[in-house]
Amino acid sequence: MKTNTIVSEVTQNATTAKAEVIKLGLDVHRRQITVCVQEDGATPKPPRQMSATALVAWVGGLVAQGSRVISCYEAGPLGYHLHRELTAAGATNYVVAPTVLPNGRRQKTDRLDARALLDRLDRYVRGNRHAFNPVRVPTPEQEQARAQGRLREQLLQDRKRAEARGRSLLLSQGLEASGAWWKPRRWALLAAGLPVWLREMVGVWQQLALACDAQEQAVRQQLEAAAPRQLPAGLGALTWVLLSREILQWSRFGNRRQVASYTGLCPGIHKSDGRGREGSINRCGNPTVRHLLVETVWRLVRWQPQYPPLQRLRAAVSGRQRRKAAVAVARRLAIDLWRLATGQCRPEQLGLQGNLAW
Repeated sequence: MKTNTIVSEVTQNATTAKAEVIKLGLDVHRRQITVCVQEDGATPKPPRQMSATALVAWVGGLVAQGSRVISCYEAGPLGYHLHRELTAAGATNYVVAPTVLPNGRRQKTDRLDARALLDRLDRYVRGNRHAFNPVRVPTPEQEQARAQGRLREQLLQDRKRAEARGRSLLLSQGLEASGAWWKPRRWALLAAGLPVWLREMVGVWQQLALACDAQEQAVRQQLEAAAPRQLPAGLGALTWVLLSREILQWSRFGNRRQVASYTGLCPGIHKSDGRGREGSINRCGNPTVRHLLVETVWRLVRWQPQYPPLQRLRAAVSGRQRRKAAVAVARRLAIDLWRLATGQCRPEQLGLQGNLAW
């Protein structure tokens, strides 16, 4: 069925709806969206499929006739474009963190997922704030800035892949290439002793690695140029920009517990009847932020030895103790950076020294 026909049909249906509140559970895919509808507190209707264009037109018609439309879908590779269109059409939409949607049948279909999302949305609207976890939707500008930081990481990984594949091809012929063998000077020396066929094939990976490296360096320079001119020693311009763009806005957090929770560096708790233990970190939140914080901690060991949270790490003896201490320092560092970024205190008050410009 053509899109125009679908739009006309759903628009006609919208004019006959009488519900005051209409809740929509959306299972979103590239080709179609499975929609489960609940009008006021009635039993949900059987899910149906439609295109994104038809859905937005239908929602616009419902809002135009006076209904309040509330919808939700899981965050995924399709991003936030649909969220912005639904919001512009007048709906209240939530983008929620992906999770396993139990239905008691050990089955998974788009229709079951849409119904499960609708059930959680209904509980959330009724006041159960633990029904699901809404994701903070970035503005288009924030999304573009964050994408630039992620582009640098993708280029770096592509370069490493090309480097590894070229090294693997050489190894299959009994030749060992270590380090940055793909750089022009080292490649010239290496290629001189290779058979023609091998030089041509490895040369493909050498050119790919070289191109990815040049692009990664260009993006890195742009990112570093966006950092404050002075930062605490050991933090690094690139690290600060990547952290800020992944977090989107430091002022989004209302207290230190929210900051620590977002990093995913909080220990998991296994406790019942007054007994239990703390397990490994829960890894909730943003993994990129978590990795950047842990990397920064090990740099601060050298550049900020007087930083108070590092004292436990410096006193640790075994490798396991050091890793646990590093996680605790990373969690505290996130809180201190939040305090700095929001102007709650100055670096010297936190024990951070170096070139400061806050």
